[in-house]
Amino acid sequence: MIRLIRSTDKALDDLLQKRTIDLEKVEDSVKEIINSVRSGGDEQLCTITARFDGIRLAPADLPVSRDEIQAAYGKVNADFLTALRTAVRNIYHYHSRQLRNSWIDPQPDGTLLGQLLTPLRRVGIYVPGGKASYPSSVLMNAIPAAVAGVPEIVMVTPPDRSGSVNPHTLVAAAEAGVTEIYRAGGAQAVAALAYGTQTIARVDKITGPGNIYVTAAKRQVFGTVDIDMLAGPSEVLIVADESARPDYVAADMLAQAEHDELASAILVTPVAELADQVQQELYKQLKKLSRRTIAEKSINQRGAIILTENLAQAVEIAASFAPEHLELLLAEPYRWLGSVNNAGAVFLGHYSPEPVGDYIAGPNHVLPTGGTARFFSPLNVDTFMKKTSLIGYTPQKLARFGKHAVTLACMEGLDAHAASVQFRLDSLPGDIEKTAPGTSGAGGNYTTALHKLPALVMNENTPGARNVPGMTSLKPGFGNLPQKRETVTGVNNINSFNHFQNESRNGRGKCK
Repeated sequence: MIRLIRSTDKALDDLLQKRTIDLEKVEDSVKEIINSVRSGGDEQLCTITARFDGIRLAPADLPVSRDEIQAAYGKVNADFLTALRTAVRNIYHYHSRQLRNSWIDPQPDGTLLGQLLTPLRRVGIYVPGGKASYPSSVLMNAIPAAVAGVPEIVMVTPPDRSGSVNPHTLVAAAEAGVTEIYRAGGAQAVAALAYGTQTIARVDKITGPGNIYVTAAKRQVFGTVDIDMLAGPSEVLIVADESARPDYVAADMLAQAEHDELASAILVTPVAELADQVQQELYKQLKKLSRRTIAEKSINQRGAIILTENLAQAVEIAASFAPEHLELLLAEPYRWLGSVNNAGAVFLGHYSPEPVGDYIAGPNHVLPTGGTARFFSPLNVDTFMKKTSLIGYTPQKLARFGKHAVTLACMEGLDAHAASVQFRLDSLPGDIEKTAPGTSGAGGNYTTALHKLPALVMNENTPGARNVPGMTSLKPGFGNLPQKRETVTGVNNINSFNHFQNESRNGRGKCK
């Protein structure tokens, strides 16, 4: 029977706290697997797969061929392909809105500051497989990478007992832009992606959900490669008022419960009658589910109905829980949206059930779990991008501000840092600050060089920027540098540090 908890019960605190995934019990075995693949490559990858999954593969069997992918199209029906392509379009459109550009902020003295955004070169996506097929996981991991411009998108997925990969998964990979597919799963596949084998080249980042062994492996290889997050069991929290239909609420709770015995489905409501009706509806609908055993265990052991004093308290509990999925089955869901910033995804109103987010709406379904929505974000285009800062000083700029860098370096006891700047300051003419600025000290004219960078823009707040929605394109001959007066604050008393003395020519400082 599902737990019924009142907002004043101590059991509510326990429910909020006991949501972490325990990886410690598999850490040693996962470490052994990783080390074996790291040292033994393909041979150990295949040996471990045979030992744990009962599937015998040779290294030559690991790659999925183009012919296999083509053949997969003949094994899926037209309705699936139509639904899949609808999802691809929606997911691509949504994630395209997340794209950001590199930018520069040119100063009137010729200085250039900016940020360069570039896609990762090679990423690995893990897709659960074996007996099951999860084409939606392929789309949600691969499409943001493709939108970001990642040139090499590598998928690993466990094959079935015959060594075949589910055709629906293969078709989804082809439609989403995956460039390489390997039949490998478990911690051994994560190790292969992180360290490389004779067949599988190492990647820069690993994303995608998996079981406890996959999650533990991702944690252990983090630092050698980047990862998306450490995902735990799926969860939904539903805030509902008297406008909610009990059958809708129960169906949405069971949609999470059928995932996994460890999944959490929680209703929070101030309406006692609704709580009773949902409780009855849950067990009525359970009888019809093909995964009844899993869903029933999840509902009984990890589910809950929480009765609150009012709707505001229900929303407050939701924010504290920071769920992966938050449904607002309310008469006025948008009224409460500003109060629920801790959630992986928010589903607004009675006709936005969580499964539309899993499959077709467009936002990503790879979401933070276990309360980590307080500080993690859904998988997105930025997941597959990296940022590089750009700094191009002119002699005039260095003459004006270099002494402050020397001051701070001396304060930190880093003499070589100070000397790096001071050598340049001492080589400059004494009246350099009065001369007209030239091009960036990086060398050459950046107006004719930087336009070659992809999607480069000037800061949208920079005066003189051209009008492009949201940003401004930088093109050859983009015109005069914006005349923006530069101000610096917070350095008026910087020369008062005891370790800094104003002893060099032109008022520039050296460490004692």
